[in-house]
Amino acid sequence: MDITQRPGITELAAEMAVHGVSRDAPVRSAMAMLGDRWSTLILLVLADSKLRHTELKSLLIQLSSEQSISQRILTQKLRRLERDGFVSRLAESGPAPKVTYDLTELGRSFHAQLRRLIDWINSNETAIRQSRVRYEESNLEDGLRNS
Repeated sequence: MDITQRPGITELAAEMAVHGVSRDAPVRSAMAMLGDRWSTLILLVLADSKLRHTELKSLLIQLSSEQSISQRILTQKLRRLERDGFVSRLAESGPAPKVTYDLTELGRSFHAQLRRLIDWINSNETAIRQSRVRYEESNLEDGLRNS
């Protein structure tokens, strides 16, 4: 199929040409972050206040269904969020060195969009659940007919 015959696809291709198609393109990495197990939750928690690593870890454990996150994974996620400019890391020296994490202005802007998406999903939860039930029932019936 020729994409030039499809205006919407042509527009999408032009947008992708400008903003990148590589795995490291910001649009791809930010969208992937939304689907990652921890990054979104980290952003949501840090929107409340800046936190030390141990405080952040404790809150993530309390809020997640997994009820655990390794030190290594949390550090990796924080570094990636810092690299992309969503999170800042502040190290304070002293007798007891202290590191805190906070959202940057870019992170707060991203959080606002994330909240809008979450609110949309929550307001459409019933429709999504109903669609899942219809799909499962349809596939069950198809499976029985093909047996």
